[in-house]
Amino acid sequence: MTRNGKRRIAYFSMEIGLHSDIPTYSGGLGVLAGDTVRSAADLEIPLVGVTLCYNAGYFYQMIDPSGNQVEKEIRWEFASELEKSPAVITLNVRGQTIHVGAWKYDVVGETGHVVPILLLDTDVEQNTPEQRAYTHVLYDATPHQRLVQEMILGVGGVKMLRTLGYNDIETFHMNEGHAALLTLELLRENKGDVDRTKQSCMFTTHTPVGAGHDVFPYEMAAPFMGDLAPEDKEFRQFGGKDALNMSMLALNLSRYANAVARKHGEVAARMFPDHQIDSITNGVHPSFWVCPPMQDLYDRSFPGWRHRPELLKHAEEINDKALWKAHQQAKSALHDYAKSHSWVLLDKKLLTIGFARRITGYKRPTLVFRDFHRLGKLCKGKVQFVFAGKTHPRDHEGKNFIRRINEVSDHIWDQYRVRVVFLENYDMDLSHLMVSGVDIWLNNPLRYLEASGTSGMKATLNGVPNLSVLDGWWIEGYEMDPMSGWPLGPRPGEKGCEENNDDVEAANIYKRLEREILPLYYDNRAGWISRMKHAIGLGSYFNTHRMVKEYATRAWGLEEQPLWCSRRSGN
Repeated sequence: MTRNGKRRIAYFSMEIGLHSDIPTYSGGLGVLAGDTVRSAADLEIPLVGVTLCYNAGYFYQMIDPSGNQVEKEIRWEFASELEKSPAVITLNVRGQTIHVGAWKYDVVGETGHVVPILLLDTDVEQNTPEQRAYTHVLYDATPHQRLVQEMILGVGGVKMLRTLGYNDIETFHMNEGHAALLTLELLRENKGDVDRTKQSCMFTTHTPVGAGHDVFPYEMAAPFMGDLAPEDKEFRQFGGKDALNMSMLALNLSRYANAVARKHGEVAARMFPDHQIDSITNGVHPSFWVCPPMQDLYDRSFPGWRHRPELLKHAEEINDKALWKAHQQAKSALHDYAKSHSWVLLDKKLLTIGFARRITGYKRPTLVFRDFHRLGKLCKGKVQFVFAGKTHPRDHEGKNFIRRINEVSDHIWDQYRVRVVFLENYDMDLSHLMVSGVDIWLNNPLRYLEASGTSGMKATLNGVPNLSVLDGWWIEGYEMDPMSGWPLGPRPGEKGCEENNDDVEAANIYKRLEREILPLYYDNRAGWISRMKHAIGLGSYFNTHRMVKEYATRAWGLEEQPLWCSRRSGN
């Protein structure tokens, strides 16, 4: 195991998805962070992760008989999954002392290399009941609580690293702006030396819309941070003129910043025109997201692919019958799960389309139902749908989408005998089943509001083609191999690419299904299997092994120590 002093990168993220039974994540950002640390462990990167430990996680989702989302707090014991750290640090928040403890979880890579994750926790005996609740729930806090959570993550995270002996950190990587206050703690350590502080920080932005970046009024933020806040003039210089913008603070005090897909890099450059923003396209952890039947197939076909996922570029060599059999096993696993978790029984013989992600407006989860009768006639006896996803407890539009999907499930069955299933409590375990067990992965967000998207990457790794709007990673994926799936709507730069007309977009889905997808699936199995192989081939690039290597050389300064090439002694 690597000693603490050998850790050179500290990776800060508000959420890190480790496993479904460790509910410290809500969705894509946290799952990506988990994949990042898994690949860092596999590639022997000297990294330590920092996040928060939430008593009640995000929430457990149930669907009531009327199709409404019902949220329940998750009850779990840290001690059953995590190792308690003896260290406790203190923060001064609005003139009061808050004690912060930590738990540790070790991510173990393919070679045995360990990446420790520190999970900060205020549920310690020295704190008041109000203070203990600061790390209670993820993303369901007042602005004041949210600011305190971000102080705990950023400022508390730096202090905890120092207390535990991680004194050789060269790069503090802020995964989104939630951790940006770490820059002020480093600025204090560096006695106000801005250049020295910038040289130790980097920032990754995942949000292509201004409303998604955390902003706090200065009159609210300054009293909370006390002497942590610089002089007012400096504070506004770093954090933004009118209010404390966490992304601006991170950008202004970082040596390097990146977006998470090529198109997102263009969007981010327009949002922050005074800053240079690189782009490193996201990926997903290869072996973690491939289902067991496909893992066995890849082990036989491409020994070593778990450590070298680039071998998947030879997917055309996979035996057709073996690939079809492995996919049918994955499909059966999803159908078996659905049988015990839904009143709608799926039919394994039918083309199965999956849609699973955070349920919110810009992702347009009900777009496919735009022309209910056309869809019903087209899909009768041929297509079934599986939906899953949570919406934020205060996102009323998202809750309406979930209700609408469940209403459609009843009506389209009554009128056309088309099966539509909504599976409750979408988590990483269910995601594993869905990305491997459906036949098509549907994604139809409003254009250029999807920074990257990773669920489609997980599907491709399992041989599931995408049917997707050309946005985020799929622009690059489709350009790389047009046979790996189907695009919806115009390509970037073409006429109409900036428009988002729901009627036109839905019609695109129906046309693709009717003219290309259904004939291929039912009348040309060899052609369909060929598409599956092309999808698998994309996994050779869209994985976090490739992504982490790019971070290592372009952002973390590890170009002279390619630790992924061989296992080093002393780990």
